Amino acid sequence: MKINSRSDLDFMERIQQEVTAHRGASRSDETYYAAKLAEVWHRAEQTPAYASLGTFSPRALLDLRATSKDDLKARPLDFLRVPVDAGLKYYQTTGTTGLPTPTPRTAQDMIANTVSVAEAWRPLLADGGHRALILLPSDIVPVADLMVGVCEFLGVPHVKAYPYTTGISDWDRIIGLWEVFRPTVLFVAPGVLLEFSQVIKRRGLLDRLRPSVELLMLLGEVSTPELRAMAGQWWNARAYDASYGSTESGTLAACCAQDRLHLLRGANYFEIADGDGIVPADPGREGRLVVTPLNNDARPLLRLDMGDEVSLTDGCPCGATAPVVTVHGRGSDGTEIKGSRVRTRDLEGIVYANSDVMGYLIEVDQDGTWARLLLERDPGTDREAEPAKNALVQRHTDERLGFRWDEVRFVNRLPVTTKSGGSQKSWKRSNFRVVDEVVPA
Repeated sequence: MKINSRSDLDFMERIQQEVTAHRGASRSDETYYAAKLAEVWHRAEQTPAYASLGTFSPRALLDLRATSKDDLKARPLDFLRVPVDAGLKYYQTTGTTGLPTPTPRTAQDMIANTVSVAEAWRPLLADGGHRALILLPSDIVPVADLMVGVCEFLGVPHVKAYPYTTGISDWDRIIGLWEVFRPTVLFVAPGVLLEFSQVIKRRGLLDRLRPSVELLMLLGEVSTPELRAMAGQWWNARAYDASYGSTESGTLAACCAQDRLHLLRGANYFEIADGDGIVPADPGREGRLVVTPLNNDARPLLRLDMGDEVSLTDGCPCGATAPVVTVHGRGSDGTEIKGSRVRTRDLEGIVYANSDVMGYLIEVDQDGTWARLLLERDPGTDREAEPAKNALVQRHTDERLGFRWDEVRFVNRLPVTTKSGGSQKSWKRSNFRVVDEVVPA
């Protein structure tokens, strides 16, 4: 995050004051939200999508229908306040749920999002003598740039090395870098962490590399508590579901030291869409998350329905007053396996509960009546215990998901596509394979 003008510096200081002062803000903070929402409303009026808004008032916002993600994806340029080539940086969404969405960002967009996330993570990262290794992509998608900005803002020494950048970074280069830099924090997608862990386990390097590591900050993909517990055990480190958001909206929640995601209320105005319509985002609510980002500049959005089913709670042991959000995924997420609708979190909660699985691949037939689960074994694992583990996976799948696999089998290696790609990976494309011919076990 580079500041090259007095106005940008003033803006950064203003945002820092806002997000720290209103981190636990509620809808009762009417003065703060009224002023911020009026600013967003005015910026939104400058876009084709919101050109007929009329005069802002809290009542006018409540009467405004939600903006669906499908509408945003169908005509993304209509929601832009600035031309595509007028932003300081140009990004696109990953396209895992459809066509990529053009997403330019101005300096203010990047400053506001970076500061909001950095202040949320300050208790974890600042003043700890940390050194960060960022194993995330920066081409087209913003995730690695955001991590760099957070580290710069908090004064954390860092290096960016995405292992799938052909000709620049590979595992050998990263291992060599590691032994010099000795990172204490990894910013990494879960699949990439699984692949890297397997590489160094096979080479017998885990005991040599892990002593410096304290924090595993997982981003860009779904990460279940079971996967985080498994990775934390391997690395003898604390593993976190670091943040939640999207390229279009910016970051909406960030983790605390208790590995819970707290809504970033100082930077966003949250609501919940449930059976009663759109209601306040108070603890105890469940439904789809609706957000109005308060600082989006290039693409101001009003009442964006994220499409994600969430539940909100309070009373986090960390002491933060902002609600804890648990993201259950989109109602349309998942895929059908033998007549049951299965989501990533549902399945990975079973797969990674054994703490010795490096990845998985689902094979199904064309008709969806046959399914096999391939599990990549941890190097050096006790193979004699695998039949019992297979039986446990079968039982838990039956109990929780309502079907049984035709076969569960451990294998030495799965295609790298089950892990690589970080935030550009689609679960349905990378962890499923349709087979033409079924070979009985």
